[in-house]
Amino acid sequence: MVEGKFPGNESVLAAQDCVLFSTADWDEPYWTNKQHTASILAARGWRILYVESVGFRSPKVGSGRDWQRLWRRLWRGVQSLVLGPPRRADNVWVLSPLMVPAGHHLPFVRALNQALLRFSVTRFARSRRFRKPVVWTYHPYMLDAIETLPRGPLVYHCVDDIAEIPGVDVVAFRNAQQALLGRCEVVFTTAMSLKEVCLPFNRNTHFFGNVVDDAHFGEAGSEGPLPAELAAIPEPRLVYHGVLSDFKVDFPLLLQTAQARPHWQWIIIGEEREGQRSELLAQLARLPNVHLLGYRPYRILPQYLRGMQVGVLPTLLNDYTRSMFPMKFYEYLAAGLPVVSTPLDFAKEPRAGLEVGGELDAFVAAIEKQLARGKLSADEARAAVGENTWEARLDKMLRITFGGHAAGNGSPASLDAVA
Repeated sequence: MVEGKFPGNESVLAAQDCVLFSTADWDEPYWTNKQHTASILAARGWRILYVESVGFRSPKVGSGRDWQRLWRRLWRGVQSLVLGPPRRADNVWVLSPLMVPAGHHLPFVRALNQALLRFSVTRFARSRRFRKPVVWTYHPYMLDAIETLPRGPLVYHCVDDIAEIPGVDVVAFRNAQQALLGRCEVVFTTAMSLKEVCLPFNRNTHFFGNVVDDAHFGEAGSEGPLPAELAAIPEPRLVYHGVLSDFKVDFPLLLQTAQARPHWQWIIIGEEREGQRSELLAQLARLPNVHLLGYRPYRILPQYLRGMQVGVLPTLLNDYTRSMFPMKFYEYLAAGLPVVSTPLDFAKEPRAGLEVGGELDAFVAAIEKQLARGKLSADEARAAVGENTWEARLDKMLRITFGGHAAGNGSPASLDAVA
């Protein structure tokens, strides 16, 4: 491990070992906090054991995609158990847990799953001589797995209210989360509502919203050709990119808006997942001003955003989504796009480049206002993004983590201005 300095006065270990318990597979096409955090730490010289999702809901009986994903996960789990986690990137090893995919509330299922996970994690840590790794987790179903692991700080990065995902056992998850909150040294949340859930059980809880790779998405502001399929579509172009989930995306609102303003061109970049097939999405696809482009890789998204006028967050409001802080918000801003969102919690406070509308008339009016104001200049985009970048946020998190580790389990370090 290498001694180093972060910006500021704190001295911490700049490169360490880390066991990261994710809620997403490493090779998911849509990278989120989990993969970004692991890859940035790895680029800084940390050694990362990335533990893929343990699964939070039972597969749907009639969902072929769910069962295909389950069998793929089981096969990869057997491989990880027998051969050990493969290295998938520099300093990143990926463990696909061999686990029973449902029934976390059942004692014998929980015991079996945790025993398998504990064996795999401990064996890898010993074989690679991990020395008191930082444990960075995005879910609570891992406490038994680290019970015998000599470790450094235990960090809970709460980025979603997983209990509100359809099919999740709410009581089992809430109980497990409360147990985790009582054990970890520090908690980070991406929404104030999530902080309010965690703070009563862990005083060292801090709010940090989602962030952006500003250099990557800032490429949209430079001159360059548009993809041919996009150049053929007239302006104004409104864009949504991301997973097309029927419990996250307000398809009725999108359909109504597209019908109300037929000269607006809707560019939808993404695909349905987890066995979902929405009839409303099929209706959208039949409209002449809606263009479903399907999935496009992360590396070329700036080329598409370059040709847009407004970035849209048409999020369906429910108990799961209200606490979301969409990563796309700062991605749009970094690309120079003004943003229109439905009234999520993060949008309650004024934010540069953001207009909010819930019902059809308000949503349309917000888009009209952003079209009239035009795209953000490079200076406006930089100011709107500010310090909300992956690197800056991670530096702040590490300062808090290591500054508070000496305080002991679940106790506060310093509840400073970022809390």
